Amino acid sequence: MQELFSTNKSESLTPEEKFKAIATLKNRLEEDFVALGELLSEIKRMRTFKIKGYLNFKEFIETEYNMSNSLASKLIGIFDVYIKDLNMDSETVKDIGMDRLSLIKPLIKDAAYEVQEEWVKQAEELSHQDLKEKIKVIRDAEKESSRTLKDVLVEQYLDNMKGYFNCSGKDLNFKLALYFQDADLEKMNEEIREKQRKFEEEIQGEQSE
Repeated sequence: MQELFSTNKSESLTPEEKFKAIATLKNRLEEDFVALGELLSEIKRMRTFKIKGYLNFKEFIETEYNMSNSLASKLIGIFDVYIKDLNMDSETVKDIGMDRLSLIKPLIKDAAYEVQEEWVKQAEELSHQDLKEKIKVIRDAEKESSRTLKDVLVEQYLDNMKGYFNCSGKDLNFKLALYFQDADLEKMNEEIREKQRKFEEEIQGEQSE
């Protein structure tokens, strides 16, 4: 191989050449993560690892190259989403970098094209930390909007209990386990069901007003 690896040329390589290329590219991960992602993606998709005697991709990548399956999956995901699905050029992908692309990948995977474009633009313009904070704000807002009255009740109850006993959530679980270990579960279940019924009736009444 004159050049170690050229993107979109993986099909012309023999399996042995691909295996050698992965080992070398792994050591230049930050520079060549796109090419490495392409090789790994193809080997996983074509199940080429079976030539080496492995039954699955995870066993192959962890044993043969001492690379975690999570890292390999990360590289494959970046290649599949940005190069294959979004048809971005490899230089743009390299310029943005693996970390920022990984941050926005869950947000753009099944999103509309306009949303994908906007997140890619944000990843190009923002630092890793700024991008991370922006995503956190959006996720926190989504989480808050999806909270139900049941969620609020549980949070308030746990906060009150932890404050009263002056303990952590873990310690509170231990105290509750001690308290309930000899309880009459049948009687408790009846009381809970009755209180739950009243709670749900109150919610329905408020929603119908």
